Amino acid sequence: MTPTLNADPAELSKFSDLAHRWWDHDGEFRPLHQMNPLRLEWINGLCPLAGLQVLDVGCGGGILSDSMARVGARVTGIDLASKALRVAQLHALEAQTPSVEYIEISAEALAAERPAGFDVVTCMEMLEHVPDPASVVRACASLVKPGGWVFFSTINRNAKAFMLAIVGAEYVLNLLPRGTHEYAKLVRPAELAAYCRVAELDLMQTRGMGHNPITQRFWLHDDTSVNYLLAARKSDPATL
Repeated sequence: MTPTLNADPAELSKFSDLAHRWWDHDGEFRPLHQMNPLRLEWINGLCPLAGLQVLDVGCGGGILSDSMARVGARVTGIDLASKALRVAQLHALEAQTPSVEYIEISAEALAAERPAGFDVVTCMEMLEHVPDPASVVRACASLVKPGGWVFFSTINRNAKAFMLAIVGAEYVLNLLPRGTHEYAKLVRPAELAAYCRVAELDLMQTRGMGHNPITQRFWLHDDTSVNYLLAARKSDPATL
């Protein structure tokens, strides 16, 4: 029996329709470009990436993948949105990005092919777009080597997040296309932490991400009520 693909066709279509805009710094993906240096600094600060084999799950047009490769990681980006991946591949060629490749495959399928194949796995702004986020977390845990790091970022599910991340960002300030996020698909930190525990990932750090829409500045803080990041490590039996 063929396993059900953990993807929402409507979500894939949504991001495919915007694929040509991924590298427009003033377009629909401007917030991703603005927050990316902060995401990269956070990841690289906890786990220096130079020389490591890194997997970027749900890489889209390659914004984070590209930046991790430029600090010395050997990066594989995966996604199921074909047009976004082609944009990522084209950008890598044009920008001569070192040590980055892009593959159209799900995290679950790659986990079956390459278990414990990566030193680091990132999954940023992706869990809130799939039917079964716990399945993605399990796949990430399978893909990372013992002792390796897994990094997530997503959006909390509560009234404040609904007002700021959906109503405010999409309908008032037009920072994101309307319909980018669905409230029911948002993931609470406690839920993500539980998914990690089941997948035998040890929670290392949780940080909130703040945003000033006037100055367009992003920063990290302790408030995880809206956007947040979570770092985890896979237990290494050799160190126990």
